[in-house]
Amino acid sequence: MTTTTHRRTDLYPTRTVSEPRPQPRQDPTVWSTATGPLDRARLARYDSEGYLVLENLLSPQEVEHYLAELRRLNEDETLRGTERVVREPDSDEIRSIFEAQKISAVFAELIHSPRLTDIARQVLGSDVYVHQSRVNYKPAFGGAEFDWHSDFETWHSEDGMPRPRAFSISIGLTDNHPFNGPLMVMPGSHKTFIPSVGETPDNYHKESLRVHRLTVGSVDHDSLIRMADRHGIQQVTGPAGSAVMFDCNILHGSNGNITPYPRSNIFIVYNSTENTLEEPFAAPRPRPQYLGNRDFTPAPR
Repeated sequence: MTTTTHRRTDLYPTRTVSEPRPQPRQDPTVWSTATGPLDRARLARYDSEGYLVLENLLSPQEVEHYLAELRRLNEDETLRGTERVVREPDSDEIRSIFEAQKISAVFAELIHSPRLTDIARQVLGSDVYVHQSRVNYKPAFGGAEFDWHSDFETWHSEDGMPRPRAFSISIGLTDNHPFNGPLMVMPGSHKTFIPSVGETPDNYHKESLRVHRLTVGSVDHDSLIRMADRHGIQQVTGPAGSAVMFDCNILHGSNGNITPYPRSNIFIVYNSTENTLEEPFAAPRPRPQYLGNRDFTPAPR
């Protein structure tokens, strides 16, 4: 009697390669032609550039409401000793708090609201669920930078996300100025997958979420130069209440914040229910639940 072992197909091998050879993306960015909140022109722009600014997503009153909740979480002593809280690399200030929808009914209502989930279903062409959520503080006088990276490279390697059928939305709760560390993107870079060299250390998330520069999961300098020369770099700025949605594979990062003005946001990742997590493709074990959600219950309609 013989036993046949079936190896799963890895369309985006990374951290198992000897050199970072970029490859064309094998999947669409927009997975549906159905109508929805985004008109054809904005869908086409998102498909081409990999990101889209949503102006005036929140009213000024809503901004104050959610900003008050962000401050409350920052002062919640019951959260401070939990793994959900990530601190700045050079201080004890809070950098991010994960699983916003589980620790805050206020943010859960926003995260599951149709104005966001309808966009997600339209773009991803299926029911969706929240892969990850967090509040980011980027405090004044020392909020650290985020190195250039592709989210999908991490989610594929360490969470087991099979394909780039997910996107993030960052909703500004403070003004995003050119000088307080706004998001930077390379428009169109989402069409290329750039693998990372080097094995994933065990429990790497404990280091990677806090360090200035990634040792594994980052994009090599030669690839960054080529991609920046090809696509350019755009800063995403705007007043509080505006938002930006961006594809999971777009190259992005942000500078540190040495100004007196914090840059705080609520950050949500929607993934297709047809793209649920498997075993990690290049890590010893999955990251914790608060980083890679394995409850695939669809967002309510």
